[in-house]
Amino acid sequence: MQFKSLPGFREFYPEDCAVRNYIFGRWRETAQRFGFREWDAPALEPLELFTEKSGEEIVSQLFNFEDKGGRKVSLRPEMTPSLARLVAARAGSLRRPIKWFGIGENYRYEKQQRGRLRAFYQYNADILGEAGCAADAEVIALCVESLRAFGLEEGDFRIRLSDRTLWFLFLESLGVPDEAAAVRVLAVVDKLERVAHEGLVEMMTAALAGTPLDPAETLATVKAFVALADVASLEAFFASRAGAEKARERLEDWKKLLALLGALGVGGFVRVDLSIVRGLAYYTGFVFEAFQTVGEGRALAGGGRYDRLVAKLGGPEMPAVGFGMGDVTLRNLLEERKLLPQIVDAPDFYAVVLGDENRAAALADVAMLRACGFRVEYAFRDGKFGKLIQAAEQTGARYALIYGTNELALDVVKVRDTRERREIAFPRKNLAGTLAEILESGLPVVEAPHCRGDGSCGGHCTCGKNGA
Repeated sequence: MQFKSLPGFREFYPEDCAVRNYIFGRWRETAQRFGFREWDAPALEPLELFTEKSGEEIVSQLFNFEDKGGRKVSLRPEMTPSLARLVAARAGSLRRPIKWFGIGENYRYEKQQRGRLRAFYQYNADILGEAGCAADAEVIALCVESLRAFGLEEGDFRIRLSDRTLWFLFLESLGVPDEAAAVRVLAVVDKLERVAHEGLVEMMTAALAGTPLDPAETLATVKAFVALADVASLEAFFASRAGAEKARERLEDWKKLLALLGALGVGGFVRVDLSIVRGLAYYTGFVFEAFQTVGEGRALAGGGRYDRLVAKLGGPEMPAVGFGMGDVTLRNLLEERKLLPQIVDAPDFYAVVLGDENRAAALADVAMLRACGFRVEYAFRDGKFGKLIQAAEQTGARYALIYGTNELALDVVKVRDTRERREIAFPRKNLAGTLAEILESGLPVVEAPHCRGDGSCGGHCTCGKNGA
């Protein structure tokens, strides 16, 4: 019987791991350039951590069970609740603002589709302890630069920026009676691009149940609000509405945020798009999503401000803003745009040992080179020269180190360029330094300084010999 992986889960053969590690590396390098520190947490958490954040309805999307100790647990569907838990536990001793990032595998029991699997890796970056829009700008700039790190540019994606605070002010001006009803309306807004008009009216009717508001009229006004695409239009829209002063103050925050994003060099990626509200109820201020503008037009990342979550999960009141970016849709886009480099996962050198009597000396050099940080492989068994060179080439190693009886008698090692099929002998003394220079500059075509006129140069200097 041959076993297969579970639906929605992926295997990573070495070549796939190389691509995954390349993506992780770009994320990690970019976050660290912004001064973010890496964190991690268990993949298995108490179930209550996720239901407290998102409600009992999330359970249908979880890989949850009761463990052997009788505890209700779940594989994490996201990392933000774990982050809030960690920060809450040491809130009094952490220097603020807290700038952390993490890369971890998450699990959601949901229908598989392109770009969405049941097991996926996600890159999260968050700033906690800073209420001003400078933190929002820093997080959005990091999101942009984390995508640009792969060669993506303005023609490939944009940041769609919205604001739940502004939405609450707008809904209050319509007469939506309380925050609970406003959250239900925002759940309808979140579906504007995916549900037909008749379905939206039905959803709005349910959202406004118990209020005097007309669902069809409210939906029409909502759509008019969503169509506003710049701050000037928003100012004009609110000028004659109830709560105009509060809206004016909030739009000053918008101006500050957009100015900061421009100063950080990412303003060209940002578009005002009020259709973005982020479906989760815990978002409290600016929200945004990164969408690809080529190919399938899928979301690449999403986030926003969540100032109440840390307190909700048992910690102190603490403002927070962050985003999450998945590896699945990003890799799909990079493949479509042909932006994934040809990743060479190969040793630096391959030691070719000719005869078991030379193995001890060769392995001593292998151990020394590995200790110096080089990637070195060798054949476990003796063999003919041609087969061993072929094995070296098949590993992808650029250079083979040849240890034969003649070479060791002269205390040299032949370094063979497996692409150009030429070789030069070098002293074993200071071999690590010699090989470091070769990796940087290539195999030289000059007289070997140790040549004794006996061909120990391999026939590639001016001695006229054809090699030992």
